[in-house]
Amino acid sequence: MIIPCIDLQGGKVVQLIQGREKALEGAPPLEMLERFKDFPELQVIDLDAAMDKGDNSGIVELLASRASCRVGGGVRTPERAQHLLRLGASRVIVGTSAFTGSGVDHALLEQIAAAAPPERIVIALDSKGGRIVVRGWTAQVQMTAVEAIRELEPYCGGFLCTYVDKEGMLQGTDLEWFRSLRAATGHEITAAGGITTIDDVRALLGMKVHAALGMAIYTGRISLSSLAELNRAELSGSA
Repeated sequence: MIIPCIDLQGGKVVQLIQGREKALEGAPPLEMLERFKDFPELQVIDLDAAMDKGDNSGIVELLASRASCRVGGGVRTPERAQHLLRLGASRVIVGTSAFTGSGVDHALLEQIAAAAPPERIVIALDSKGGRIVVRGWTAQVQMTAVEAIRELEPYCGGFLCTYVDKEGMLQGTDLEWFRSLRAATGHEITAAGGITTIDDVRALLGMKVHAALGMAIYTGRISLSSLAELNRAELSGSA
């Protein structure tokens, strides 16, 4: 499945490079929703909530009321996960809080899993330089994604795996890294970070990995019409 991304900052749709530098602004949220109407699922990230700079809950609720949205940003407590589900999120993405400085935060994940059905939880595995990174990709956990993924399986229904080294740079991604993750778990995997061409997308779908796309869509590097056609073929089993 192909999943377009809507990242929210200051009430606007944005795309960042390496999670820091704003590269561009998209159309207003509802206009982006209309553009993505041919895709059955969207990914919405509240960057302000993730960075402790407020939140965009009103926009998240509006989007989630009109489309199936997996939502992330600032999910550090069971209450935040429940709040996003109440706003209408189909699934909640848990990122930094899934880890401590030394590894997986089992205690917090158990609390979140008790408050929200694990099948509605997606855990983010962001990797840079071969190690998991957290806190807006500014801190490193001394584990690889492959090492962590089995420990995390009981708490979620899938993983959002971002190859941070190339995120937002339109320089291609690391297909072998995603292949190693696919071999490590039977859970759903969604790939992000550096996906630049339609061939990248086809390769990921071929290994049974979903593709979450941001910069390549917003810059027109890959056309929405070609992605929608490929997604329809994938979902119908004829890709």
